[in-house]
Amino acid sequence: MAHDFNLHAPEGANKQKRILGRGQGSGRGTTSGKGNKGQKARSGGKTYVGFEGGQMPLYRRLAHRGFSNQPFKKECQIVNLGEIEKRFEAGDIVNHASLHKKGLIKGNAPVKILAGGDITKKLSFKTGAISAAAKEKVEKAGGDVTVLPPPEKARPKKGVGVKAKASKKE
Repeated sequence: MAHDFNLHAPEGANKQKRILGRGQGSGRGTTSGKGNKGQKARSGGKTYVGFEGGQMPLYRRLAHRGFSNQPFKKECQIVNLGEIEKRFEAGDIVNHASLHKKGLIKGNAPVKILAGGDITKKLSFKTGAISAAAKEKVEKAGGDVTVLPPPEKARPKKGVGVKAKASKKE
């Protein structure tokens, strides 16, 4: 029977810290369980993952070929029409700000509307991306869709901040 005054951890749950280098009688004296000599026996003698004793490691021996689009991929937040149907009233404007306010998206990542679920309300969509099936469903319900162009990144204009070279007179 367990009483609140008779609580204890199960056997083996609380282990004592292993104390090293405290004489022969301790069982962990002399080399302190590190074997005899060598890099790993010394203080600070650690190697990196994949280290092969100075031999050219496998990850450097293998050829690295091909191209990955990973650094350049564009991630969109997905919102289905079924979720929009639940949270918006007829006549509302569905845009980035309203989707954020209703808790359907987070942050400033681009949004794509997909055709999951059905829509019966007449809504006005102003979004960066919408699937063809979703656009068809919205227009069938009497709504309208405006696809906004992606925001352009700020680039310096040509000639701004660059001094023009003086022409030489001959």
